[in-house]
Amino acid sequence: MYDCITAGKKSQEDRGQDGQPGVKASDDILAFAFSSSGGYFALTDDNKRLVLFRTKPCWECLSVRSVVRRCTSLIITAAEDKILVADKSGDVYSYSIIEPQKAGKVELGHLSLLLDVALSPDDQYILTADRDEKIRVGLTRAPHNIVSFCLGHREFVSRIFVIPNYPDLMLSASGKYAVSRIAYCCQGNYIAILCDCIPTVYIFQFDAATQQLNYRHQISLKHKGWDIAFEETGGLWILQEDKAASLLLYRPVDGHWQPVADDEGLMKMSKYLHDNWIMFEGSVGTESCYSSLYKASFDNMAIYLQKKEERLQQQKKKRKELQHESNRQTKKTRTRESS
Repeated sequence: MYDCITAGKKSQEDRGQDGQPGVKASDDILAFAFSSSGGYFALTDDNKRLVLFRTKPCWECLSVRSVVRRCTSLIITAAEDKILVADKSGDVYSYSIIEPQKAGKVELGHLSLLLDVALSPDDQYILTADRDEKIRVGLTRAPHNIVSFCLGHREFVSRIFVIPNYPDLMLSASGKYAVSRIAYCCQGNYIAILCDCIPTVYIFQFDAATQQLNYRHQISLKHKGWDIAFEETGGLWILQEDKAASLLLYRPVDGHWQPVADDEGLMKMSKYLHDNWIMFEGSVGTESCYSSLYKASFDNMAIYLQKKEERLQQQKKKRKELQHESNRQTKKTRTRESS
């Protein structure tokens, strides 16, 4: 176990954008990723730290660097030479793995908060998704060179995923269902989807011929799901918000996904999570991280019509008062003339 709180000095601890002390941050992990070979692991936390580990032959912390803004997503290139980090200000920074102490370099920027970043399997394209319903595709070596935009979502784009076996195809999910995780299994082309507010894992199978997702199964959870991942043999691991049964394992049997209870690895990991549940207590019962991203709608027409009616009534009242005053003055004038 590695304590990221003592990983290094917080050079930008509790600092606002203007360099002045800001709101005290926690040490919650905001984003993390393994490299494709599993040889590196990177994470960012709420204290604006980027921590890089080498996992082979044993875990070793290579560097602790400061990031400019709190991050929302990160990914390690297939070449395992860079970490790409997306932040809340809409920028993507690259951090070298070869030179683990080198400062970050800004690669591209959006005008809106970034929610996810992805790469094509050959590192040729970089894909970014933002709150303004857009997905942008650019060249990794020249991110300012925009290849295309993928439009069509009506809410923020919460997740993007390039299918490994089909690098010219991408899956994307919008805020309508608040998809928080997408997992892919090469054996059988299964795709598992976990929504942020629904305690259910949906399993689809990708049909390459028609390029469609076919619904296969759904796994109902008793508690909120936190994460999902496929193992190489096809088993689906589910992490949920429950100390007693935090980890679940499902495997396909005759086309149906069945729970596995007697797996040695499952029992070992479940015991480890149970004994160290204090690490997860701060995340239990928290509200959706996407709830603040939905754009509010206002009925401006109703307010406009109401104010217009009030204005017309005021004008009508004023005209009556002026007419009454005019009649009174006319009456006085006629009375004087007659006398």
